[in-house]
Amino acid sequence: MNDEELIQEIREGSRAAMEVLVKRHYKSIFAYVYRKTGEYHTAYDLTQEVFIKMMNSLDQYRDTGKFSHWLLKIAVNHSTDYFRGRRFKQQHRESELTEEALPASDQHNVWNIFHKRLQNEQVRQAVISLPEHQRDAVILNYYNGLKIREVAELTGTNESTVKSRIRLGISKLREIIVGGERDETYRKQR
Repeated sequence: MNDEELIQEIREGSRAAMEVLVKRHYKSIFAYVYRKTGEYHTAYDLTQEVFIKMMNSLDQYRDTGKFSHWLLKIAVNHSTDYFRGRRFKQQHRESELTEEALPASDQHNVWNIFHKRLQNEQVRQAVISLPEHQRDAVILNYYNGLKIREVAELTGTNESTVKSRIRLGISKLREIIVGGERDETYRKQR
């Protein structure tokens, strides 16, 4: 059964069709939200909220395009709303307080621990550090495999802007990751 057939069954009251549709798209939505937030539990909560929004908005879906893109658009908008909201700002303030509470010697140990992590963790952190518009473009294009045109549609920008954001985002990622390795090499030589 394709997504449109499942949606029709959901509109007719089928809970089984709803489960199939959610299971089919859960991993990709969770992956996007996790890459966007960088926090497992926050991503889990936001993903659940995305699917609640999907169910509440299903009447507005018009079978005019790919359902997966429509659902991803809900995830993009919900993630953006989260970062603008009070809950994110409160969590951000709490994490800053935790970092400030560390003694200076522990702060240096945190730096050393960070550099000992796997490269995947370094890339994940680097992606999270990108400005939001670049992070969205990079995640949607590279991790979700969307074409430039599709990223432009989801983010409400034109294709040249998306290309620029991806190029700048990749350039910053290279600088962060390779630059971090240079810093570590310099530190070891001292």
